[in-house]
Order: sequence, then structure tokens, then C-alpha cells
Amino acid sequence: MSGILFEDIFDVKDLDPEGKKFDRVSRLHCESESFKMDLILDVNIQVYPMDLGDKFRLVVASTLREDGYPDDGEWTASEQTSSRADSFEYVMYGKIYRIEGDDGLSEATRLAAYVSFGGLLMRLQGDPNNLHGFETDKHVYLLMKKLAF
Repeated sequence: MSGILFEDIFDVKDLDPEGKKFDRVSRLHCESESFKMDLILDVNIQVYPMDLGDKFRLVVASTLREDGYPDDGEWTASEQTSSRADSFEYVMYGKIYRIEGDDGLSEATRLAAYVSFGGLLMRLQGDPNNLHGFETDKHVYLLMKKLAF
């Protein structure tokens, strides 16, 4: 297993639709191209500026190791020569704190995974088949890279 839980290209459809709450953080509302997933993501725009219409590759992974083996959430330069993070511009480490499905007796048609990255929040919502590796209390990495178009 590669350690990748989810990967797709996203388009920024809206920025701070409820108004700007913090100077250094913007809430992005995005839609994925391949899987039609909805993403709401808080990003530190002082570190990684984002604009309406930007396209970016997003990967959610359980490890930064390219071989897919688990890591303990700590990185030491002497232990590792290369990392999955080397191919990305913005990386966060967080914890899945909630998974929600449609209310009803039948199987959920839409699932939402909520992740906290030290207070910066993410909600990834869509087809449950695209979120099968997401589990409450699991630690994950979010990796982003803008695409030129």
C-alpha cells in the first residue's frame, strides 16, 4: 500500500464566503475534478497564498514515506533522505476527528471526513468509496501543490 488515502485535483470556487475571520487564514471552498468531492479547507495564506480560480493537487496520506510504511509523525533528517513532502509546496499534519454520513436507514450516499490540522480545519465530502481509508482518530498528512494552467 502506498499510504495515499485520497488524491485529486481541486478548483478553488470560493474564498471566505462567511467573511474573513482571521488575518492569516482563508477558508477555501473547492470542488474536485475527477471524483466531484467537496472540500472546505483552512489555509495559512501568509505562508501559502491562494486565490479564487487556483487549481491544486491535493493528497491526503497516512505517511510521508514513499514506500508506504507507517511513520510515527516525527521526522529526522538522518533517518530519511527523501519524503513524499518533497514534491509538494504546502504540508500539514493533523487528525481525523469526525466522520459523518447521511442520516437514514440505508447506506450513506455522501460521507464527510473532518480533519483538524492544529486548528486549521478540513471537511472532505462526497462518495463514501473515495473515503474508505479514513478513520476517526487516525493521523494524516495533507499535501498541496498549485498547478500552472
